[in-house]
Amino acid sequence: HPCLRHDPKGPGKARMLKKIQICLCFFFVSGILYEISLLSGCFFSYMPMSKHFLTPEQVLNLGKSIIFLETTERLEPPPLVSCSVESAARIYQDRPIILFMKGLTNNTALDLNSSYAAFSLLSSMKNVFIFPLQMETVFQGTPLLQWYNQVVPEQEKNWVHVSSDASRLALIWKYGGIYMDTDVISIRPIPEESFLAAQKSQFSSNGIFGFPAHHKFIWDCMENFVLKYNGNIWGNQGPFLMTRMLKAICNLTDFKGTEDHSCQNISFLNPQRFYPIPYPAWGQYYKVWDKSPNFNHSYALHLWNFMNHNQKAVVAGSNTLAEKLYKAYCPTTYEDLIQNAELRDFTRSENAA
Repeated sequence: HPCLRHDPKGPGKARMLKKIQICLCFFFVSGILYEISLLSGCFFSYMPMSKHFLTPEQVLNLGKSIIFLETTERLEPPPLVSCSVESAARIYQDRPIILFMKGLTNNTALDLNSSYAAFSLLSSMKNVFIFPLQMETVFQGTPLLQWYNQVVPEQEKNWVHVSSDASRLALIWKYGGIYMDTDVISIRPIPEESFLAAQKSQFSSNGIFGFPAHHKFIWDCMENFVLKYNGNIWGNQGPFLMTRMLKAICNLTDFKGTEDHSCQNISFLNPQRFYPIPYPAWGQYYKVWDKSPNFNHSYALHLWNFMNHNQKAVVAGSNTLAEKLYKAYCPTTYEDLIQNAELRDFTRSENAA
C-alpha cells in the first residue's frame, strides 16, 4: 500500500486559501449590496460627499427620478422653485430628485454653492442633484433631435416653454420617473407609475406626469410634437399635446367625484390630485383662509406660477395658505429663504439708516 505523506505546509495553504475565499466573498457581497443600495434610500444616507462626482446619466439610471427643469438662464432658484424641490426630496426620500438648469455649466456648479442661498440649500440635501441642462444631449436618440437642430430659438416667442415641453418628454422617455413643474409642492407620494394629471375633465396637464422608461405613449408624444409643431401657440406642445394624444387612444369622460380614470394602462388622475384650486382661482394660495383646506385627496399642489404676473410671494407671518404650505412641506426653504431673508433685509436697512 502506498504511504500517505504528511505535508507540513498543507494546513497553512488551506488556511490561506480559506482567507482568500472569504475576502473574495466579502467583496462580492459588498458589490451586490452596493448595487442594491443604489436603488434604495440607503445610497443617499452616505452619499453627500460623493454625489458631486456623479454624472446625470449615472443618477438617472438609478431609476424613478423626480425631474424638475429650469429652461431660463436664471441661476438663483427663487423660493417657490426651492420649495418644490425640497418638498419632493422630503416626500420621496428614497428617490433621486434632479433639477436641470439651462444656465448652469459644469464649471459654475461648485462656485454657485457659495453665491446663492437656494442653490446651496438644495445642494446640501442628500437626494437632490443639480445638473446643467444640455438639450442636444437630452434629445439624442429621440425624434426631437432633428427638430432641435432645425429650430431657431431666437425666433420662437415661447422658447422657454417649448424647450421645457420637449426636454421633459425626452428625459422621461429615456429614463422613466416623474416630471414636475417647479411650482408644484409635493404633500404625499404618488402611488401610480404611468399617469397623466387631469387639469379638468377631458383635459390633461403636462405639468406633472410619470411613466417608466421607453413607454410608447411618450414616444408617440415626441413624434406628434415634431409633426404638429407650432411654437406660436402656447401649450400646443404641452397640455394640448398630452390631451390630443390621450384622446387618440382613450374615450375621455367627465369626472363625477374624486375617482381617477384609467385607459390603456395609463391612469388619468382626478383634478383633485394636483389642481384642487383651479387656475382661475390661483390667487387663493396667497390669501388668508378662515379654515385651511386639508387637501386629503391631493398628492401635490400646483401653485400656478405662470398666472402670477404680479409676483405675489410668500411673506413670513402673513398667515396665507401658501405660507402654511411652505412651513409644512419645505420648512428649510421657509426658514432660510423667507424668514432669514426678511431678517437680512431688515438688518441691511437698519444699518443703512
